[in-house]
Amino acid sequence: MSAPRIQSFQPPTRILLGPGPSDVHQRVLDAMARTTVGHLDPSFGEMMEEMKTLLRYAYQTENALTFPVSAPGSVGMESCFVNLVEPGDKVIVCSNGVFGRRMAENVKRTRGELVLVEDAWGKAVDPQKLEDALKANPDTKIVAFVHAETSTGVESDAKLLTEIAHRYGALVICDAVTSLGCIPLMVDAWGIDAIYSGSQKGLSCTPGLSPVSFGERAIAKLKQRATPVQSWFMDLNLVLGYWSEAKRTYHHTAPINALYGLHESLVMLAEEGLESSWARHRRNHLALLAGLEALGLELLVEEKSRLPQLNAVVVPQGISEPQVRADMLNLHGIEIGTGLGDLAGKIFRIGLMGNSSTPENVKICLTALESVLAAQGRKVDAGAAVQAAERLLAEEAGA
Repeated sequence: MSAPRIQSFQPPTRILLGPGPSDVHQRVLDAMARTTVGHLDPSFGEMMEEMKTLLRYAYQTENALTFPVSAPGSVGMESCFVNLVEPGDKVIVCSNGVFGRRMAENVKRTRGELVLVEDAWGKAVDPQKLEDALKANPDTKIVAFVHAETSTGVESDAKLLTEIAHRYGALVICDAVTSLGCIPLMVDAWGIDAIYSGSQKGLSCTPGLSPVSFGERAIAKLKQRATPVQSWFMDLNLVLGYWSEAKRTYHHTAPINALYGLHESLVMLAEEGLESSWARHRRNHLALLAGLEALGLELLVEEKSRLPQLNAVVVPQGISEPQVRADMLNLHGIEIGTGLGDLAGKIFRIGLMGNSSTPENVKICLTALESVLAAQGRKVDAGAAVQAAERLLAEEAGA
């Protein structure tokens, strides 16, 4: 068989304004291009320790067991469930979108006993429903929920849900894939026992890493297991040997250059400051919202539960959602997301995450959206959306 004549891949230039990944800063790309060293090299070990310190800052925790799993956020999710759920454990999963459903699937696959508490897509998790479920199931071991539901653009009250779970003696697993770095998230202050995220959204690194953090209560449950963790790769008892500073032992070959990138993105987050990052995401969301309203568009989620970093826009009557996304990409080089599951074809999702959350991107997006909607016959006031966004940004700057 002769060698295929394929040249090096040259990706097109895009502005990533979907549900993830977000735009990767050149500093991160440059970091990933640095010389590869061995995964047991002492210098790499020093960087690993810095990584843990930086992640503790991002999560606002002192948890010693805070590190990036060498795989995407979905494996961070599985790591939490396979380590903490034993066969027969009763687990309440609060589901209000696609990723709550994925948590439920993990419970089934770890042979836990699933109790599903469902809320409508586009609504936050109802704390009263959780409390009612705990009253009806006093032997619940774990409560799991999504902080920022990527499929709908909804934020649930992680602090309150954790308080309720602890009141009934249950541990908490929290999905923070779309919240880390974008909105307030306080692992220690809120008492979250186990949490996972992804590298490609608010942190604006490339996909493929999942920062996790486990508190003392979660570690105690892990150590008290009567059965082995069903996954060799994700067994924390084994992984910890590699991430231990005192005596680092081989577990797997870490994605070295990808970790360089995550380290750099976390350095950038620390330089900006968490509070400043949260404020930036909120400010740009409000500017986008002002522009969307000028275009006569509405968000799916009520104001009190909206995620600033993930905006679910209701598709107006007579507008083709697939055509909007295709035109945004093909004519303007902008990626936005489609609706998933129950919301397929009913919304498009505009992400303003991490490095993608800038005033310039807000205005570029609104200009393009105005154009593609007009092409489908929707009446728009030319330039009004960007003007509305600029007014909002000026007001915020003067506040």
